[in-house]
Amino acid sequence: MLSKLKASALALALGAGLASPLAAQDAKPLPIAVLNDKSSVFSDAGGMGGAVAAQLAIDDAGGKVLGRPVKLLAPDHQNKTDIGLSLARQAYDEQGVEAIFDIGNSAISLGVQELARERGKVLVHSGSATADVFGKACAPTTAMWLYDTYSLAQGIARSVVEQGGDSWYFITADYAFGHAMQAEVSKVVTAMGGKVLGAVRHPVGTMDFSSFLLQAQSSGAKVIALANASGDTVTSIKQAREFQIGEGKQKLAVLIFYLTSVHALGPQATQGVQYLTGYYWDHNDASRAFAKRFAAKYNGRMPTQAQAAVYSSVRHYLRAVEAAKSTDGLTVMRQMKAMPVDDFFAPGARIRKDGRLMNDMLLAEVKAPADVKQGWDLLKIKGVAKAKDIMRPVDAGGCKSFDGPELN
Repeated sequence: MLSKLKASALALALGAGLASPLAAQDAKPLPIAVLNDKSSVFSDAGGMGGAVAAQLAIDDAGGKVLGRPVKLLAPDHQNKTDIGLSLARQAYDEQGVEAIFDIGNSAISLGVQELARERGKVLVHSGSATADVFGKACAPTTAMWLYDTYSLAQGIARSVVEQGGDSWYFITADYAFGHAMQAEVSKVVTAMGGKVLGAVRHPVGTMDFSSFLLQAQSSGAKVIALANASGDTVTSIKQAREFQIGEGKQKLAVLIFYLTSVHALGPQATQGVQYLTGYYWDHNDASRAFAKRFAAKYNGRMPTQAQAAVYSSVRHYLRAVEAAKSTDGLTVMRQMKAMPVDDFFAPGARIRKDGRLMNDMLLAEVKAPADVKQGWDLLKIKGVAKAKDIMRPVDAGGCKSFDGPELN
């Protein structure tokens, strides 16, 4: 069951769409969907906030494209692959949805990718991280908008090894994202002369990490890496502090993290943690302007990187539909690739031929409690990881789906 907050956000997100001008009432609506987890472990990172962000993008397009009112759907896959695939199939086949955004679960993303390929429909991943969606599983109508396992590995693993963290042990979520994240980081660590001493896998939604943490601690590795996400990361960090992991010579590396997780844990528990993020609300004037609008719609909460990515991808999609004068999936994706992104999230960035948005990432560090001025003032930006330096080369990804003009 949705919490009051989520239910309120849903009303805001969908209510705004229903309030489109009556002048467009005789036009057939253009349905799009934000499909993600709205009631389980990944709901804070994307969830109803993703729908709120998408509605802001629709509002910024004037509520319609090609004279058609844009209708936003917000199905909840509950972090379950069978439910996610069923909802995506229903959206494309029965509800006339032309584009699906976010997903937020790599296993579901890979399944929905095949549906999008078969139907020639647009799919833009943001909260999911498996690099296969623009690699061996790439499709001509799909794109990857935020982080991926390869870019995160390149950005974080290199920094940690360079600082002396040359032996690693992984605590890994047992699904596609966790497996890929561990594999990519391991490649970087070993290529730089480091060693991987072992790994243990846990189910998504695990509540007791003590046995996994003790195994990792007893390995003697200098770095215990959390190859999990969202609620699992929060729980494992909380319990790691009980064993003093991260406070001495043995460091805690967080391979994927969110502002909401930092907020939930507090700076006392997370100070000094570094991670890559595609967006931070207080980075510059443009990011602050979006955050202010988002917070006004979402009970004062600041947007996560995944929610900001949903806004960006939906806005770019709607611009492309207008420019292409079509809703055909391949036509629109070609237009999306032809146009630079024009927003606060990835200004001037372009989508590569394999569907990868070449967006820079920010290296963030959690502030010490004494440096926090207010509740969401949690990060300081230490630097920028340029897309050209951290994104996997096209010819190394195994993408075989393209042989037409969309390659140019």
